[in-house]
Amino acid sequence: MLSILRTARSVLWAFFGVRRGRGYDADIAHNKPGPLIATGLVLAASLVTILVFVARWAVNAAL
Repeated sequence: MLSILRTARSVLWAFFGVRRGRGYDADIAHNKPGPLIATGLVLAASLVTILVFVARWAVNAAL
């Protein structure tokens, strides 16, 4: 469970900014590319889905 959270945290750091120093080195040492890519795709799909639902809600509320 800890590795999933560590991977998600690394991906979120990539979404919102660049991580430097010891944090970046720890991310590189503990994460593998496959789970990082999969987590990034899942989080990106989740973001798109949330934005679509919010847009639909806003359009329906305006009508």
